[in-house]
Amino acid sequence: MRVTMASVAAKRPGRGNEDFAGAVPDGAVVVDGATIPGGDAACRHGAAWYAGRLGGTLLGLLPAGADRSLPALLAEAIERVTGEHRGTCDVAGPVSPCAAVAAVRVSGGRIEHLVLGDCVVVLDRAGAEPVVVTDTREVVISRSYESRLAAVPPDGDEHRRLLRELRGHRNRPGGFWVAKDDPRAAGEALTGSRPAAGLTGAALLSNGASRVVDRFALAGWPEVLAELAAGGPAGIIRRVREAEARHSVAPDDATIVHCTGLGTG
Repeated sequence: MRVTMASVAAKRPGRGNEDFAGAVPDGAVVVDGATIPGGDAACRHGAAWYAGRLGGTLLGLLPAGADRSLPALLAEAIERVTGEHRGTCDVAGPVSPCAAVAAVRVSGGRIEHLVLGDCVVVLDRAGAEPVVVTDTREVVISRSYESRLAAVPPDGDEHRRLLRELRGHRNRPGGFWVAKDDPRAAGEALTGSRPAAGLTGAALLSNGASRVVDRFALAGWPEVLAELAAGGPAGIIRRVREAEARHSVAPDDATIVHCTGLGTG
């Protein structure tokens, strides 16, 4: 498997890149960490630390975990990372760090994928429409709060109450699921498997990078895959940054991992 990747921070004051990207010979991972206002009081490490530790731990489990499912490996990674800061941080608190996760693994001539939260996996099929795996549960629930949040002062009590209510849907039945402190969330990930022989590539994107399609509609997924194959991820992220500036949209960390030669080692 051959891999190219790019990860560009949003350059927000006081915050580094909260995305993680990495690969091993037969797998790849993208983790999109989330900072929540007030999170510094709950966790002294922060979202970038959490994303990096979770992504690195999951990657480390892939080579020896061929007989275990991706959700099982993610659950173990969540449990390990939570254990690393349980003694110093309020890991279960509503504003402690959390993250979305995308992963692919080639094993036994098949490619497996996992998406938890608002990352995206796109599988490139020769001569056919790509398979797009995206978890819309958080987006759907968040949109139901947009008008109410916009109608109240951003630093007022009602705004804070609505945010608490929104976060109350996280990692709950009927809500949305992310990696945080509870390894059982991994069991809610979207997963699948298909023969690697039918695929020419796979792309993993944080939601800051998937904006090229799902927010700004600058391209469809077939065009994105073609651009990744021709020039790599940097051009896609550059287009996202230009669109953010053009539309006065706050930038987000943007990360893409592109895998080709699936099953070839």
